[in-house]
Amino acid sequence: MKNYQAPNQEMWLGRVSQAQLYLHEKVELASLKNFRKAEGNEVALLGYCCDAGIKRNQGRAGAMEGPDAIRKVMGGLSNHWDSSFKINDFGDLVCKGDDLETQQSETTTAVSALIKKGYFSIVLGGGHDLAYAHFKGIRRAFPEKSIGIINLDAHFDLREVSSRGTSGTPFWEIAQDETDFHYCCLGIQKAGNNCELFRTAKKLKVTHLSNTEFTLAHWARIQKSLLEFMARVDLIYLSIDLDGFSSAFAPGVSAPSPMGFQADVAMKTIAFLAQSQKLVSADVVELNPHYDRDNATSRLASSLIYQLMDDLKA
Repeated sequence: MKNYQAPNQEMWLGRVSQAQLYLHEKVELASLKNFRKAEGNEVALLGYCCDAGIKRNQGRAGAMEGPDAIRKVMGGLSNHWDSSFKINDFGDLVCKGDDLETQQSETTTAVSALIKKGYFSIVLGGGHDLAYAHFKGIRRAFPEKSIGIINLDAHFDLREVSSRGTSGTPFWEIAQDETDFHYCCLGIQKAGNNCELFRTAKKLKVTHLSNTEFTLAHWARIQKSLLEFMARVDLIYLSIDLDGFSSAFAPGVSAPSPMGFQADVAMKTIAFLAQSQKLVSADVVELNPHYDRDNATSRLASSLIYQLMDDLKA
């Protein structure tokens, strides 16, 4: 893998307890070049350092620095798990210039290899173009299974590819590859998706709830939608786009929105999916440290990943 970069211990910061009281003391460094099979309950963290797709989509560059920003905050979080639950940092895939296609190809290979060896992979973005590569990796690992995508996002990301893929095209690209496309998007904003995108979503039979529906006050409806969606598939891939959150929580993204959803409903959704026993892989995308304030968005991303790992452990 020419884009591969080994993990760096210096990215994991925090208080020193010498008793694994903090995540930076618990996380183990691993290599994609030679790694063992997972032993029971293990998480694999992998960075997708790329904003080429965002640039192609006329967004703000900077998301390629997202993975390390997440690591720096996560390291200081408290560790409440024993040695039976392992967290492995497999380093980064770093996009060279505008070569998004190589980046995606190598990401597909890496995700597939991690899943086949028994890890629950959590990929740290990077732009949402990651989703196309991530899904292909899951598909390669489970060629005979039906895979449902649940995306927490303000945008469908169903733009048709005109010449090359972007951060706005991943789910359209997946739909072209799949004979049976299963996609659920929670948090859609009407103002952020044009009429053609809504028509595409209807044509592809996409399940979606608006940002005004994706709130705790409507949890019964959300749960019903998720249960109906999950009943149709064998496995679930979760993608969390930070620009779907209100900019009060996530200012550091390519496309911030004051009308986005809140952290509480996202956390409850994550817990619900983790308990389903169908969730096999996840990613958090679109963190742009250049526009963050007091690491608010990095802290949100870290909290979401922490919550997911805690729910998986339970």
